Amino acid sequence: MGIKERQERDREAVRRAILDAARELFVTEGFQHVSIRKIAERIEYSPAAIYSYFPSKDDIFFALAEEGFRLLGSPADADAQEHLAGLEPLDRLRAVFWRMYEFSRQHPQYFALMFMERSVPRISREYERFAFVRTRKQEIAAEIEACIASGDLPPSTSSGVAMRVLTAGLIGIATLRLTERLAPSENADDLAHDVLNVALAGLRTGVPLRSSPSALCTADDATDLQPVRAASRAAQES
Repeated sequence: MGIKERQERDREAVRRAILDAARELFVTEGFQHVSIRKIAERIEYSPAAIYSYFPSKDDIFFALAEEGFRLLGSPADADAQEHLAGLEPLDRLRAVFWRMYEFSRQHPQYFALMFMERSVPRISREYERFAFVRTRKQEIAAEIEACIASGDLPPSTSSGVAMRVLTAGLIGIATLRLTERLAPSENADDLAHDVLNVALAGLRTGVPLRSSPSALCTADDATDLQPVRAASRAAQES
């Protein structure tokens, strides 16, 4: 290994140590109560050294949030992906949302930082950096539209509202589990399955939804979904 490669490896190791220490501190003490100095003390570096990697505490959070959202949306192994592609639309939608609950179990600190910590900066400040998150939301909305096209969900279903309902239910159970708000006799996994199944069953009945999709999706999201909705209507009419 050359000198340059060794320096790059060492620099990446320090960057990783900063992120790991910050993630743990942000979750245990709260983002607003953690300073660059405290992160530096945790890894036994000077604050100036931290600033040579990240210009601010917000930048550390954005790096962690990017990692977390990529972990949440990352594809599983090839066999799992092939299995997912072979599922019927409603089963595929169920699997897509179950992935969110699984993420809370596999990466609890990332989940807590992304969905439970109230004092972190909004990722909308880094619009281009998190473009892949908006793309993933559009892909999930397309899965809901596929269920409309297949007749598993009624034509009146708003994909934006349905996405929020399903997401909120599973985030709620994950939060109850992580904050230890469940009774000893309650099984969080079973409760999460029940919430997902009941929410999907309710959507299938065509129950009126009072939420406004315009409040749940950005203008870009709504625009990008128009071709999907047109294709769904064509499939229903054919």
